[in-house]
Amino acid sequence: MSKKYSKERIKVPRFNEASGFYTTPERSKIMSKIRGKNTKPELTFRKALYAAGYRYRIDYKKLVGKPDIALNKYKTVIFIDGEYWHGHNWKERKPKVKTNREFWIAKIERNMQRDTEVNSALEGLGYTVFRFWESEIKRELDRCLSEVVSHLEIVKKGEET
Repeated sequence: MSKKYSKERIKVPRFNEASGFYTTPERSKIMSKIRGKNTKPELTFRKALYAAGYRYRIDYKKLVGKPDIALNKYKTVIFIDGEYWHGHNWKERKPKVKTNREFWIAKIERNMQRDTEVNSALEGLGYTVFRFWESEIKRELDRCLSEVVSHLEIVKKGEET
């Protein structure tokens, strides 16, 4: 991503005791169990995409934002975002954040801002970006998969002509 941003970047304060944030050992243990890669919704979607006959790269480091799934041949990337971390229904959820508000609100809003920056950068490179919420994958896998597959079919037909 370029260093010129359309909006000012949100500053996320450091999460440590010196900054006024405190967490219990139990909370720290719980948070350490949260995975960023190979989550159940990601695995479910990848298996379905593979079964549909498409091959892909996972957590592709050569692209901005390390997409969860990258189909370079089709210039398509897919992100499967967690509701909490990426601000699903943020207007409703924001007032419900009770502890360490200063940190969590800045953290989640910066994640949302970064998602927008990554989408713009990838689209600038000619990629089509799909973003799905984890709950969408869990409840509506067929719809999400058909959305991606229909796009890939269109791209494939365009290559053949």
